Amino acid sequence: MSWIEETNPGPEAGWYFNTSTGEVEHGRHSRAVDLLGPYPDEETARRAWENAHERTAAADRADADWNGEG
Repeated sequence: MSWIEETNPGPEAGWYFNTSTGEVEHGRHSRAVDLLGPYPDEETARRAWENAHERTAAADRADADWNGEG
């Protein structure tokens, strides 16, 4: 491994959640448009889709409250 790889592993390092397949990948093997991540570990990547949905729902509720719809 070169010094550059040790100090800057690049976007391929880490774990990704593939929104198209529902699978977790170690390293970036699929199209970037289908991936969430990178995450530091497999478990965090596995929860990524659920976390994204929870955050979207929370943002939708905050928007509704802001607009007086809540």
